[in-house]
Amino acid sequence: MRIIPAMDIIEGKCVRLSKGDYSTQKVYNEDPLEVAKSFEDHGIEYLHLVDLDGAKSKHIVNYGILEQIASKTRLKIDFGGGIKSDEDIRIAFESGAQQITGGSIAVSDRPLFISWLERYGSKKVILGADANEGKIATQGWLENSELEVIPFVAEYVSKGVEYVISTDIQKDGMLEGPSFELYNRMLNDIPNLKLIASGGISKLEELPKLSEMGCEGVIIGKAIYENRISLKQLEELIISEI
Repeated sequence: MRIIPAMDIIEGKCVRLSKGDYSTQKVYNEDPLEVAKSFEDHGIEYLHLVDLDGAKSKHIVNYGILEQIASKTRLKIDFGGGIKSDEDIRIAFESGAQQITGGSIAVSDRPLFISWLERYGSKKVILGADANEGKIATQGWLENSELEVIPFVAEYVSKGVEYVISTDIQKDGMLEGPSFELYNRMLNDIPNLKLIASGGISKLEELPKLSEMGCEGVIIGKAIYENRISLKQLEELIISEI
């Protein structure tokens, strides 16, 4: 299972929110590159970089941060937030993203999202399936849809989606543990799904459980920034799995 630290960006700064609420913003570092380099120094290979300004603005905003981290580290970056057009996705890949995550666009413009899958391939385009009480949420989690998360994911997997990041919004940033029940149902109901669990990770002991369930990756955010899980612990876990 891949270990993927999360980095959320607002106004060029590294922040975290609770349950996706922008009013709960807490700045952890004003230099995202410094944070990224600290991840790399501890043997981490991956980064989940989210443009929260972009998610709110409905177009990519913080691509300069993406370009800086991609050019000055070896981290493999998946980038999301505000990718709503062919121009946005072009900018993201040209700025150094290895993968992009499309969430709101997969709800609002399915033909466009599927065209990206066909053009760039299922290894480069991740489906973001973020759930609020079992329903898909969009626009930086500011809006809720009536789409049930598991049928939504299953339909896209049938259309060629390989990787899915799913966040239970009620768990995100709360440090109360991930949504084991949701992920278990998703993995049981949808064959061949490469599920990346996100939201609520609070302690190291939760990671082996997600791995045993069959998650392909896990995104860890506030637990790192609040030092509930240290980078040294993650480094040792990565080494033990090699």
